[in-house]
Amino acid sequence: MITVLIVDDDDLIRAGLSAVLGAADGITVIGEATDGDQAVPQAAALHPDVVLMDVRMPRIDGIQATRLLLERLDDPPRVLVLTTFENDEYVYEALAAGASGFLLKRARPERIAEAVRLVARGDSLLFPEAVRRLAATHQRPAAGRLPGAPLTEREAEVLALMAEGLSNAEIAGRLVLGVETIKSHVGNVLAKLGVRDRTQAVVTAYRSGFISP
Repeated sequence: MITVLIVDDDDLIRAGLSAVLGAADGITVIGEATDGDQAVPQAAALHPDVVLMDVRMPRIDGIQATRLLLERLDDPPRVLVLTTFENDEYVYEALAAGASGFLLKRARPERIAEAVRLVARGDSLLFPEAVRRLAATHQRPAAGRLPGAPLTEREAEVLALMAEGLSNAEIAGRLVLGVETIKSHVGNVLAKLGVRDRTQAVVTAYRSGFISP
């Protein structure tokens, strides 16, 4: 069973998300919080697998709350950021802070449930075009070098395809390699960049200038 904590200052949004996820197979909502300042204590007490985090809240926003979750908890949950607009400038900063993806609040119920399942199993939820647009406004001047250990030519290819939003199976098809081989390359990329998941790898690639929006 995937456990979820909902963090949003809008009562109707919380109620709607709770109803949607409560009706989904294999998912249960174990708590709700009305602001980002409650996210860390609630997550520490409840140990959710996934936190649905509103990006804009009055006291502590979703960016800072995400950062605090990753800094203060030994085994932090996956964070799925909720936003009204996919070009919300806060979204990119939330991804850079450690969120595993973002979801539009107007998404269909089945899309919300599937997004929770995706991030719970360690996959990332990216909208490549939206991330590319956001990255274009936040990219820092750089020499195109990634932090950490150098990537092999194949690993660099895999990272570029990850940035396009391709799954392991799709990357395997594009490069004519086995899925297990791609999984190994992805694991190597994450380890060399020192990041938690695919989303963080893609954000790092954009921020460093290794991939240009």
